[in-house]
Parts: sequence; structure tokens; C-alpha cells
Amino acid sequence: MQAVATDRFRHTLSYNRAMTSTGTDSFVLRDLNEDDAADLEWVATGMHLTLVEVEGEKGRQEYPIAWTRTRLRELLEPARPHPAHVYLAVAKDDPTRIVGHTILRINAMPDGLLYGLVSTTYVDPAHRRSGIADLLLERGEAWIRERGMLEAATWTSATNLRLVRLYEKHGYAVTERAPHDSGTMMVRLTKALEAT
Repeated sequence: MQAVATDRFRHTLSYNRAMTSTGTDSFVLRDLNEDDAADLEWVATGMHLTLVEVEGEKGRQEYPIAWTRTRLRELLEPARPHPAHVYLAVAKDDPTRIVGHTILRINAMPDGLLYGLVSTTYVDPAHRRSGIADLLLERGEAWIRERGMLEAATWTSATNLRLVRLYEKHGYAVTERAPHDSGTMMVRLTKALEAT
């Protein structure tokens, strides 16, 4: 089953790269199907590729695909106080053709205050700069608001300027800088949300 999911992921990536990016009109968002091995593999692989983009070779070594598969299952575990939620960006005409994802969580600050965390967002490189990341972020904020959270945040490498600019475009600001356990300098971007 795992080989089938991996093959489907590779097929989706190569198919996506062969297409011309047509913007967000060709894509919709849907929930992750936690029973679909291909959905899970796409997200785990996207998590891994995000860590490689942010951390470089260090990310590839410290966070192999087996680690991201396990981490995704942990995040989705229903027994967690706040299981993660995943949205997928998919082709309108083929909901199995995934081009991006975002993982959302409710997290707690050291003082216990809860906030919404955009944990990971990944868009297939062939579809970047087409508005898909904007759609995922906007839907993520809506999910966070629906849970009564008044703050949304994300962490990324201080050198991940594309992501920092995306979040700043949506009203986020860098509110914290700290080194990750790996030594990478990270920034926390936050945005106050209006209650719904």
C-alpha cells in the first residue's frame, strides 16, 4: 500500500510539473481523507520537502520521510487535546490531484494561552505564485477563527523570505526570533484575528 501511495505522489508531482499553472480558478480546497494512504503520503512528503527547503541538507538528514509520516499521524491522533486539521488544494476536475496542503493546529503558549498555528504549508513548485498558498492561508485563518482563537501564528526560518512576505501580505508581523534546536534562526509571525 505504501509503494502505491508513493508512486501516486510521484505521478501527481510529475503531472503537475507538466501543466501550465492556471491560477486558483482551477483548484479547490478539501479536507484530508485520513483513510486515504495517497493523501497521507502527499502531506508527509510535502512536510519533508518543506523541512528540506527551510533547513537544507540538515533538514533532509534530521527529518527523513519516515519521521514526517510518523509526525503527521501523531498530529492527527484523535486522542490529542487538539488534533491537527489538514486542507488540501486539489484540481477542480480531479480531487485526487493534490497541489498543496496546510496543517493547522491549536497550540498553547508557555502561559497556557491558546492560539491557532499554521504548522506547515507546502505547494508543489509548479503551482507556486498562483494564489494557492493565499487560499490555504485564508482557509486556515477561517478554521482558526471557527475555534474561537484570537491569534494565528506560524514559525519559519528567518531566511524563508517568500513565506515571510506571504504572511506579511496577509497582515502578519514578525513578533519573535529564536534559534531552533537544529541551530537554524527562526521567526514567529503572528496576526490578531477578529472573533466570529
